Amino acid sequence: MQLPTPDDFRELRRTLPAIAAVLLVAALAFPMWTISVHAVQYPDTVLHLQLYAYPHISGDYVEMARLNKYIGFYYPDPVHWSPNYQPKPTAVDVPEWSLGPLAFVGVAAAGAFVALAPDESRLRRGLRWQLVGTVAVFGIVLADIQYRLYQAGHTLDPGAPVMGVDGFTPPIWGKYEVANITSYSRFGLGAYLAMCSVCLLVVAFYYRDEPVTFGDLPGRLASLPGAVRERLPGGGGDDERAESEDGERPPGHVGGD
Repeated sequence: MQLPTPDDFRELRRTLPAIAAVLLVAALAFPMWTISVHAVQYPDTVLHLQLYAYPHISGDYVEMARLNKYIGFYYPDPVHWSPNYQPKPTAVDVPEWSLGPLAFVGVAAAGAFVALAPDESRLRRGLRWQLVGTVAVFGIVLADIQYRLYQAGHTLDPGAPVMGVDGFTPPIWGKYEVANITSYSRFGLGAYLAMCSVCLLVVAFYYRDEPVTFGDLPGRLASLPGAVRERLPGGGGDDERAESEDGERPPGHVGGD
């Protein structure tokens, strides 16, 4: 099998999947999700939690555990990893959390494999399936996280000191209030790196049929609005083609040559 030459990696369709692979691996070193908590019990401080793609929670976990016990909400048990905190017996089991690094490394390895495709035909096919597979993997991850959040928020400990708290679903992104606790969920740096990698794969897929280099990119970006208009119905592309084929101006044209 003939590998691509160094000159081939001047093309966006080869370089961007390789960069995306590096970003996905680097994302594992940073939090995927952060939570900021305001509570009357801590009037002079904001509590922070950082959750990673593998079973690890950092930040003010001890203080958060003390708050959550009042409403019977417990962070999940990672099951297969030794946690950096003591899960409650009633905590929801999340064995798939341990598979997070495999998902990131697997998608990254696929990107590196696509970048090394020996010919254009396999490169185009690889870019297509790489993008589809990446979107599918991270879509499933997000759906699973939201389901586990729903599950944790709807299996509150009935023996909690504060009674009558309705079940709730913490959002992946947004504000939510439970009793006298107000929380803000946001993506962490790791999640933003993963988003950047997906955007790079989209650009590589867009230029899959053309050997566009980084040097060509400024000109391509400048002409992008016109290219999009031509592809839209009634965008002028049909009139221009009609003129070039018939050698005449389209009906309604005003102006000289």
